[in-house]
Amino acid sequence: MQPLSASRWNALWLALGATPPENSFAELVAHYGEPQRHYHNGTHIDACLSHLDNLKHLAHDLPAVEFALWLHDAIYNTQRQDNEALSADLAEQLLTGAGIPQRVAEVRRHILATAHTEAAHADDAGLVVDIDLSVLALPDNAYRAYTQAIRAEFAWVPEPLFNAGRAKVLNTLLQMPHLYSHDETRQLWEARARGNLQAELKNL
Repeated sequence: MQPLSASRWNALWLALGATPPENSFAELVAHYGEPQRHYHNGTHIDACLSHLDNLKHLAHDLPAVEFALWLHDAIYNTQRQDNEALSADLAEQLLTGAGIPQRVAEVRRHILATAHTEAAHADDAGLVVDIDLSVLALPDNAYRAYTQAIRAEFAWVPEPLFNAGRAKVLNTLLQMPHLYSHDETRQLWEARARGNLQAELKNL
């Protein structure tokens, strides 16, 4: 079943003040439906959008935040290091093609922030990051399913190398002063997320 909503995609473009480029929804669905995706798929995007529905009062430019969430994992290849940049490039192509290039800079900033290389600020980019990282605060069983899905996406990596790389990611996150940039998302998710990260790191 396709978790992504064509009607929501079309409504977003209306809010952006443009018409969606032809076949853009089908192309996005194709990206998120690639067989190697076990976590970074349409279900993840749908979950992000559901969180946004509950947190939209935190957004200053809601359409830009939503567009960034739709596009932030559009390009996902575990053998590359530039997925966020390529996803931002795709977002730029769509926005420019639709005649609203003035939206590009903000959306690019939001998408590039999901590389999670530094702590986010309590702005719209931070909201995109917070929502992207909401998965870290799942209940135990759901969090284990998430980690298994991530491992499946890196099935080509030998176990020792994967564990070393995953440990680096977990340590980078744990060393941040906070995982979530907004007070509300921090209260919702910070404690459980840190507990999950620490438990996963211990079990690697």
